[in-house]
Amino acid sequence: MPATPASDDLREGSGARALLRLATPVVASRLGIMAMGLVDTVVVGRYSSAELGYHALAWAVTGVVLTTGLGLLSGVQVMTSQAIGEGREADTGAILRRGLVYAGWIALAAALFLAVTGGPMLHAFGLSAGLADGATPVLQVQAVSLIPIIVADAGLFWLEAHGRAVPGMLAMWAANVVNLIVNLWLVPGGNFLGVDGAVASGWATFASRLFLLVLLAWIILSWRRARELGVLTPAPRAPHAAQAMRRVGYGAAASYFIESLAFSAMAIFAGWISITAVAVWAVVINVAAVVFMVPLGLSVATSVLVGRAYGARDQVGMLQSAGQGFAFTTAVLLAVSVGVWLFPEGIAAAYSRDAVVIAGIASAMILSSLFFVADGLQVVAAQSLRARSDIVAPTATHLFSYVVVMMPLAWWLGVRQGGGVDGLIWAIVIASTLSAVLLWGRFAWLARRPLVPLAQPRAA
Repeated sequence: MPATPASDDLREGSGARALLRLATPVVASRLGIMAMGLVDTVVVGRYSSAELGYHALAWAVTGVVLTTGLGLLSGVQVMTSQAIGEGREADTGAILRRGLVYAGWIALAAALFLAVTGGPMLHAFGLSAGLADGATPVLQVQAVSLIPIIVADAGLFWLEAHGRAVPGMLAMWAANVVNLIVNLWLVPGGNFLGVDGAVASGWATFASRLFLLVLLAWIILSWRRARELGVLTPAPRAPHAAQAMRRVGYGAAASYFIESLAFSAMAIFAGWISITAVAVWAVVINVAAVVFMVPLGLSVATSVLVGRAYGARDQVGMLQSAGQGFAFTTAVLLAVSVGVWLFPEGIAAAYSRDAVVIAGIASAMILSSLFFVADGLQVVAAQSLRARSDIVAPTATHLFSYVVVMMPLAWWLGVRQGGGVDGLIWAIVIASTLSAVLLWGRFAWLARRPLVPLAQPRAA
């Protein structure tokens, strides 16, 4: 089958060039996702430290649901990449259509679940009544904003699997401009909504995510190849294909749920320590999440190339793609870690005007730089394993590393032993290193086994 324009973007040049060509806009797009959270955190934090705590606690719960929902949709990207590798690019429109329907149901269920249970959940965590009451309305607004972002990301994942990451990146950053403008308008108060602080920031996020959904829909529908790929044609009934897409998503969602739940538990532990610890942890996790978007983007690019090679049964290409993802992730995150370690005070001053909070943030940032590389390598390994249809191992590894090891260790070091936020961070360092070693060991072990040829192309 002749190479199509979508495929040519990634097949030209060396494997390293193909990885960078896709990874650069994907990383920029993922940074755009977190830039929304960064803007929300900075604007709210400079408005009020108390509102920053409400925002952080609400996001601790919302983030678990969002990342789990996005994990469920990862099958859209994996199945699209494998279909292209198998020479079935014309089937990928059907994958997108099934993915969008699936995303709509996930989004509605997630929003309804949080809107109804979010407030009682915060109170059940044993937080002070003031913290839980302040965070509840913020969480309810964030629940509504899940609907457009989950549906939009199904389209974004599909575009990236086709090597069209640049349009998605541009859409994401356009949405960030909208988010910044609306945040600056709504958060200080005096707006027509009659709300301010963290609640107002939640509505700004909703507006920007809705804008992103509309823009991505236009990008996909206006692509000249949309019709030949089947985007405009109802997807044929194919239960096995739909099941295969969901099965990939189940594994990724379980991993994302486990990891995000474990990290959100840290916010609860911080709430047990002090209100200052909550504010410090909010900044630590926000910076770490922004940094994490770099390896997450590299993991997407790596998994697309690994998935295509796996679909084509190209063992050498699959190993080269994974190895290049490992090398680039290590190099980039080492540089980022050094930068954070050298300039912690500058980062702290950007988030708060409270001298006590600034001092706590600066100290925590130095320690946080120790886990960036390990955390990045473990996500690249996990995505590479899923791209070659190894679904269970990443989930089992994350369960062991982040629930069995990290959560009890964080409670012991941070709360029980009085280590504060530093104790929480040491638990992350240990768990992320363990996860990275186990996952890359799994990939290396599988690399020694020959790939079984496909008997026939799988249905879309």
